[in-house]
Amino acid sequence: MKWQARVRARAGGFDLDATVGGDGTPVVLIGPNGSGKTTLLRVVSGGHLPLAGRIAVGEHILYDSDRGVCLAPEERRIGYVPQGYGLFPHLSVLENVAFALAAARPRQSRARRRTAAATLLDEIDCGHLAERLPAKLSGGEKQRVALARALLSEPDLLLLDEPLAALDAATRRDMRGYLAGHLAARGKPALVVTHDVQDVHALAAPVVHAMEAGAVVQSGSPADLAAHPASDFVREFFRSAGPRSAR
Repeated sequence: MKWQARVRARAGGFDLDATVGGDGTPVVLIGPNGSGKTTLLRVVSGGHLPLAGRIAVGEHILYDSDRGVCLAPEERRIGYVPQGYGLFPHLSVLENVAFALAAARPRQSRARRRTAAATLLDEIDCGHLAERLPAKLSGGEKQRVALARALLSEPDLLLLDEPLAALDAATRRDMRGYLAGHLAARGKPALVVTHDVQDVHALAAPVVHAMEAGAVVQSGSPADLAAHPASDFVREFFRSAGPRSAR
């Protein structure tokens, strides 16, 4: 399934003008802090209204300024894991994850939604957290629960904003392997923001988009970007593969 987002937006005086896209394999978005990565994800998810452009996943048009199309976030069939996790503080871990199916499968019984959520939590070694409230979780545990909620709804496009950043080294390795396997098996598009070159290699991402100052400055395979970096940031990002491999 091919997808593309071509948008212009403004957020807090920051101008974004970027085009990203891919197919049924994970695509990685890299860039320095403040380059517009999170703003781009919010625009694609429907959390921030762009000035102009077009966003489509397969034949499903999410936004088209020329045609006057702008779907609400809940109509976009997108799973989004923000940096702040976005968990509901008054719901347990199990209820937070099961909530993903309330909109995706409204006719499914509450019991079946909870069973599906419990199964996924067990798969990522979080079953013991099921009855806890988010306030009782560590940052890494919140990250894993937020990821589980996004994965459970089986969205057409998955947006992950540094999904492994809050995890300790050992958990990060385990979750990196789980995430890579899950994304490969689901065969649907994903856009993953990361500051860790090991994520790029583990996800076997065929395309990397590098953003700086609100624009995509380079797109291509990891090998192409490493061999012919368009900026100092891209050069340093791929040069960091050696030291980070020990994580």
